[in-house]
Amino acid sequence: MNEQRWRLVELARLAGVTEQQVRNYLAAGLLPPAGRAANNYRVFTDHHADALRTARALAAGHGWARARAILTAVHHGNLTAALAAVDDSHAELARERATIAAATHAFAQTAGGPAPAVRRRARVGQVAADIGVRTPVLRLWERRGLLQPQRDPTTGYRLYDPAEQRAAHLVAVLRAGGFAFPIIDSVIATMRSNGSLERALAELSRRDEQVHQLSLRRLHASATLHTYLATHYPPA
Repeated sequence: MNEQRWRLVELARLAGVTEQQVRNYLAAGLLPPAGRAANNYRVFTDHHADALRTARALAAGHGWARARAILTAVHHGNLTAALAAVDDSHAELARERATIAAATHAFAQTAGGPAPAVRRRARVGQVAADIGVRTPVLRLWERRGLLQPQRDPTTGYRLYDPAEQRAAHLVAVLRAGGFAFPIIDSVIATMRSNGSLERALAELSRRDEQVHQLSLRRLHASATLHTYLATHYPPA
């Protein structure tokens, strides 16, 4: 195939990066090896221009680390490893999408129920009785990091403030609803970081939209990679 030659400055302009960044991409394996001309300048071709476009698309969809892994594998002739990296990236996004959907469902279930009655501070036995579980269950949830009770400095007894009592109630509702601990971990972490069920639901909705946009970018990246492979690495 008769390919056009590109100067380094032209490649940099094509991608909107500096000439040094193009050199960095070449050193990192994001571009195929470049030969040298008689004047010792690197020889860049359409192959490099297409690789650069593909690298930028992959980075936008999958991040630079995975883009490097994918294209390095391609340029070393390991297409299986490259496709495995693409598949792993899409699978990660699918898992996050499923987690967001499950967490949103869990929050919606909880938000629709009556607000739990809480005390100013309550011991572990009182909280367990209020939410209908045994005290060892609360201790298990604490060991998992779901609950963060304080300790009475004199007696060492666990003390649950109103926020921890509400968290314990939420965990109990989710466990009764059959939700697995990884989902509950995500729900509790989201609620703690946002301060309320309503704000947590809004944050989940915002992240769901981010995942949707990221999914579109990964789809575009995969299409770009497919074109690159079909053009420069057709099956034998």
